[in-house]
Amino acid sequence: MSDRRRQRDSLSAIASTANDHIRYVKSLYRTSVRRKERLFVVEGVRLLEDALASGARPELVLLAPDQLTRTPRGAALHERLTTFNCLTVTDAVLKSLSDTVTPQGAVALFAMPRAPETFVVGPIVLILDHLRDPGNAGTILRSADASGLVRSVAFVDSVDAFSPKVVRAGMGAHFRLTILEDVQWSWLRQRVVDRPCYLATAEGGDDYTRVDWTKDCVVIVGGEAEGASGDATSVASRRVTIPMVGSTESLNAAMAGTVLLFEASRARRELARPAAAPAQRAEAPGRSPKPPPRRPASYRPGGPQSTAGRRPPFVPRPPGSTGSGDTPRPPGSPRRRPKP
Repeated sequence: MSDRRRQRDSLSAIASTANDHIRYVKSLYRTSVRRKERLFVVEGVRLLEDALASGARPELVLLAPDQLTRTPRGAALHERLTTFNCLTVTDAVLKSLSDTVTPQGAVALFAMPRAPETFVVGPIVLILDHLRDPGNAGTILRSADASGLVRSVAFVDSVDAFSPKVVRAGMGAHFRLTILEDVQWSWLRQRVVDRPCYLATAEGGDDYTRVDWTKDCVVIVGGEAEGASGDATSVASRRVTIPMVGSTESLNAAMAGTVLLFEASRARRELARPAAAPAQRAEAPGRSPKPPPRRPASYRPGGPQSTAGRRPPFVPRPPGSTGSGDTPRPPGSPRRRPKP
């Protein structure tokens, strides 16, 4: 960024937290306002890069140029973000907006995606039931995106899917998955009735490695404190458990969901992998392979073999012998001719 442009931005930068734009962005940190305005807050270089890469367009961008352009990635992102509806703010104002300890110089508002008219399904439909922790919810979204098997994630009586902490932990999954926010089991049950539903439980279920993950299914992950609701339990056709070999009683919801999704991904890769052909020795071009060596016709495995042409075994001379012709010859030894 040129010095002239930096000076111009610093003169026009919003320096008061009482500014109407700043107050509006702050209000979107409340769930009720987010759902009314259908907007959510995204901050940080990596998240904004993922958002733009997915084709999302920000409604409003607040930039602190001095912070953002400290790194080459930040400078490149700054050039892209200035093509949208953009406002420059001071470092102090951006810090008052940021939900992180160390702001990276950019905060943007994006529209919440509208629920599709038809239920978008994939190999696995993921349902989060009574999940209250935003970090766990965002991590499961990230794992669902990474597994490549999930297209839709439904939140049933769970944390706000678009809260800043969930968005930050999701690492861009919000822009690549269909997120069904605050849905009810009465609506879901009709759309997943034809699939096996697996409920993740800490104990009392079948070993997760004994499930046929190659078939399309539904995975239900409940909250750590309360567990899944009675509706989720009634919908589930089977409970699955991750055995604990060590002293830990159970995994948290995010880790348990990740293990199940990647086990399903592994099973499907194994199914799609072609059977390995037996290894063959490569021969030089134009040359026929050598036939295996033939054994003698007299060869009998395990039987006595011919000793023709072999040297007879050494037999020591008797004590006191001189090696003359009077010495008895060992059986089979050749007769010596006397010296002239």
